Amino acid sequence: MEQRRLGRTDVAVSALCLGTMTFGEQNTEAEGHGQMDFALEKGINFFDAAELYPIPPNRDTQGRTERIIGSWFKKTGNRDKIVMATKVVGRTDMDWFRENGEKAKLDRRNIEFAVDRSLKNLQTDYIDLYQIHWPDRNVSGFGSNPTRWVDVDPAEDEHSIEATMEVMADLVKSGKVRHIGLSNESSWGTMRFVAAAERLGMPRIVSIQNAYSLVNRTFETGLAEIARREDVGLLGYSALAQGYLTGKYRNGALPAGARKTLFDRLQRYEDPRALQAVDAYVDLAAEAGLDPSQMALAFAMSRSFMTSVIIGATKMDQLETDIAAADLKLSDDVIEKIDALHQEFGNPAP
Repeated sequence: MEQRRLGRTDVAVSALCLGTMTFGEQNTEAEGHGQMDFALEKGINFFDAAELYPIPPNRDTQGRTERIIGSWFKKTGNRDKIVMATKVVGRTDMDWFRENGEKAKLDRRNIEFAVDRSLKNLQTDYIDLYQIHWPDRNVSGFGSNPTRWVDVDPAEDEHSIEATMEVMADLVKSGKVRHIGLSNESSWGTMRFVAAAERLGMPRIVSIQNAYSLVNRTFETGLAEIARREDVGLLGYSALAQGYLTGKYRNGALPAGARKTLFDRLQRYEDPRALQAVDAYVDLAAEAGLDPSQMALAFAMSRSFMTSVIIGATKMDQLETDIAAADLKLSDDVIEKIDALHQEFGNPAP
């Protein structure tokens, strides 16, 4: 498994990262442990979680994912073999992340509460990469790379990026956190974090976790240059468009146990144009003699701004297929055809 540098640190992470958001909902503790065993065996040293997980968000399941990872660390003694990433939620109306129904936001009290609970859940005394799951400020659209701008009003008590950075810097100073990163952030927000670190002498952000797939390449519009020039590499999530680019939902199929079947939360991929694009990419994979999942993942891994592609699976055969993509190098011809389809369809599922 190829290892890549995390930002400007001396930390090396695998080109594929094990996403864990199904642990505690679609996957049992035993299944989660099995996935982590297999991933480590195959050379993956990078796991990603969040205080929010599992998905979909729910007050009764919140925190289970981290607790399953923590029980694996305790059972196996493998903590020192893993670069562990997790996240603190941004501003939200969901009222079950903090005590007494308080709504979370990115101030000192909330962040310190969240990191201490994550450390306890993970059964560790440090987090390698602590990420802000989404901004404290109101944004035009979740993911912060809208293709169509919508005006939003600032929150009355919006916390500045500098104020949030001060808290994160203190976590690094305390040893609870080794490095900090962003998620679902915009070009403007990312550069504000970079500038604040340089101006105030605080730790730099080392990564940004945003969506990236064949049907959503909006990261390339502004963030790719930042990732390259500022060494804030992408940790790409939803590289399989939440399963659509595997082809399993074609022609309205609803496989048993699949996320769409269980939760019906994938509407961004159900626009007619998005479905046409998915069909075109799956057909291209068949034409090239490739597994569609592996083609999509290999393309994401081939991008110069990509540090690691986050994969998630509910079944071991899915995980095996995804990890095997690490050995696939796409031909120039396939990449040219992918770019031609992108020229035709653009980003139909941002």
